[in-house]
Formats: sequence, C-alpha cells, structure tokens
Amino acid sequence: MTVEIPTTQRALVFDTWNGPLEVRQVPVPSPADDEILVKIEYSGICHSDLHVWLGDLKGMSVCPLVGGHEGAGSVVQIGKNVTGWQLGDKAGVKLMNFNCLNCEFCKKGHEPLCHHIQNYGFDRSGTFQEYLTIRGVDAAKINKDTNLAAAAPILCAGVTVYKALKESNVKPGQIIVLTGAGGGLGSLAIQYANAMGMRVVAMDHSSKETHCKNLGAEWFVDAFDTPDIVSHITKLTEGGPHGVINFAVARKPMEQAVEYVRKRGTVVFVGLPKDSKVTFDTTPFIFNAITIKGSIVGSRLDVDEAMEFVTRGIVKVPLELVRLEDVPAVYQKMIDGKITSRAVVDFSL
Repeated sequence: MTVEIPTTQRALVFDTWNGPLEVRQVPVPSPADDEILVKIEYSGICHSDLHVWLGDLKGMSVCPLVGGHEGAGSVVQIGKNVTGWQLGDKAGVKLMNFNCLNCEFCKKGHEPLCHHIQNYGFDRSGTFQEYLTIRGVDAAKINKDTNLAAAAPILCAGVTVYKALKESNVKPGQIIVLTGAGGGLGSLAIQYANAMGMRVVAMDHSSKETHCKNLGAEWFVDAFDTPDIVSHITKLTEGGPHGVINFAVARKPMEQAVEYVRKRGTVVFVGLPKDSKVTFDTTPFIFNAITIKGSIVGSRLDVDEAMEFVTRGIVKVPLELVRLEDVPAVYQKMIDGKITSRAVVDFSL
C-alpha cells in the first residue's frame, strides 16, 4: 500500500496572542524513526484552544502556533523503528505526549503528570493542520468501526470528563452535580455519568435545560436564577451530592460546590476560569471531610476506555462539523457561552 503525500498542507496559524487566525500553506512534516505521519481528517475544537489563542496560558504555550489537540485520521507514513502500526490504521492525536514512560508518575499510570510531556496545540504545532507527526507509542489506536468525527473530541474532552468522573469516586446509584453541564464537556459528562450508573444533576443556564434532560440528566438547576444554589441543591439531593465536577469557567460555582457537596464528598475542578483563585471556609471543609481534586485529561488506558463507550454507541458525541476557516467563529460562540455541542473541523469541507 502506498500513499501519495503532498509537500505542503493547510494549517490554521496565529502569530500573536489574540491575533488573526489565518489559514496558510505550511510544509508537511516527515516522521522521525519512532514516529508516524497521520493525515488529520477531523480535529475537535476545545475550550483550551481558545484560552491558548487568547494568551491566557502563555506560561504553557508558544507563539506563533498551530492550535488544536483532538486529531483523528489515518496513518500514511511510518518511521523505520515503529512497531504496531500499519498504513491505513486509524490513529488519534491527543493533547499530552512525549512522556518518558519511566518516571514515578508514568509508572503509576499518571502519564499527564510526567515532567517530560509536550502538548500539541500548546508548546508544539497541533491538529489544526492536515498532516501531523506523533510518536508511535503516543498515538491512540482507534477502532475501524468508530466514527472518526466522533472520536476526535474523545481524545481530550471525552477522556477529560471520563477521568474526572472516575476521580469523583461517585458509585453507581449515587448523585453527581455537573456545573456547566450544557457545554461541550458537560454534554459528554452527562452521558458518561449515566453509562457509569450515576444520577446526574445538571447545572447551567436555563436555556440548556431541555438539552441536558435529553442527554439523560435526572435534575436540572438554573445556575443563574436560582436564589440560593447551596440550599436548593442540598435539599434536592437530600443532604448534598456525593460528588461535584466543575466544568463551568467561573469562580463562583467552584466555591459553591465546596458548600453543598455531601459530607465525605468529592469536588473535582476541571474548568479553567481566567485568574481562577478560589476561597472557601476551611471549617466545614475539615469537619465534613470533603475532598477537593484537580483533574487533567487521562492516561493511555483512560483514552482507550473512554473511546470504547463511543465505539459501542453508549456515548453519542453531539457534533457540529465546521471548516478550518470557521474556527474563529466557534471561538466567539465559546466566549458568548452558546456552545451546546462539540465543534469539529472536517478537513474535507
């Protein structure tokens, strides 16, 4: 099997933080001996892509940059030292790669915490381009029966919510609150939580109630017009939810979660508000034995497990396919809080 590979490709580039996003012709990279070349067919658009472009994460990213870190496509070239891949295989490019596989964190399955990682779309060119190289050991294998457009968002958004749900320690039959439940992450989290046997309280703007209920939320709470969120949720859940995952990009719901979570409950922070410093009363935190965690994407195994839910049709990704040129418009919808689906660049458009 031979594949014709062009010398140049389309890529979405910005030269300055919050500067123009331009589609340009750039060279197609050649894979190193331990890398594969993936023809990117779909790339999810993540909220963190917006933060990188705005310059909110300057300490973690570089500029100029090709953004994106949720890429799914086909293997078109293989480095001479790569094993386990064949031309035509479906491959995923996730956010964090190049981990050492030999440190304390890698050995324990906490690969995103490795000190050696590099992040596509942050400190190296990402998936908003038609071709990308990645180490063979880092690329995610995607089942041939999996919808590639749906697979792309799972490589960051899907595994992020799946891992956060695991970190919440909420058991089947117990209650979990999801803030920002109607957004891109929340829409996936509702489905994963249901698939894992959890009972879901969705919290977001009232305009997203029907959307959240249709995805499987048992209850909905208006995050903006409910007079006393803490007492309302405590009463609704008869003592507080067993866990809370904060996807909302705002400080207030992060602080409120510590107040209404059940005794011995767990609060997981995922959303990244700008200047997100939170404060809370330490007395109930200590006396109620509350656990607060941060959670960031997941391991290779977490990616495989999260993808399996999609392959089996248990989790359905609410997709909006867009052109590469449409990414700026999607960013604006994110800023305006009007995202209810996972926007995915379709490179065939």
